[in-house]
Amino acid sequence: MITQEQRVRIRRQLAEVGLRATPQRLLILAILEETDEHLDAEAIYERARQWDAQISLATVYRALAKLKEAGLVAQRYFARDHRREYYEAVSKGEHYHFTCLGCGKVIEVRTPRIAQARQELSEALGLEFTHACICFEGYCPECAAKRRRGTLESRAVPRFTVGNGVTIDD
Repeated sequence: MITQEQRVRIRRQLAEVGLRATPQRLLILAILEETDEHLDAEAIYERARQWDAQISLATVYRALAKLKEAGLVAQRYFARDHRREYYEAVSKGEHYHFTCLGCGKVIEVRTPRIAQARQELSEALGLEFTHACICFEGYCPECAAKRRRGTLESRAVPRFTVGNGVTIDD
């Protein structure tokens, strides 16, 4: 699963933040970097077990905590109640999420406007940002049409699109 090139790159990332390159950390980072899906700890664990039958769910949680603390992994929520945590490799770049309140679909959104807003607020108020956590909610085009017709049945559980990100330019 992990190519030699990935192993070298991930080892370098871990060294740069002062973490040991354990087999478990290498595996978890590789899983997160390779997937187009949003994975919770249990899904990461299931994928990791395909490569390392000895890995435990507790090890996955500990590794995720260290990787998050080191800034290599970001934790995301896709529902207001923060019921379930999802993880993404930070190397995938800055993006945000739109969650459809109708079907639960999560769409990745990339826009320079959030960075512009952080810059404006920083300059105007002297703030120093380390993170921006912005989630958008509403209805996807299909659910919005159903809602207008009065035929929308809501789903509470998010489902995810793969490779269906939207980019909004200036």
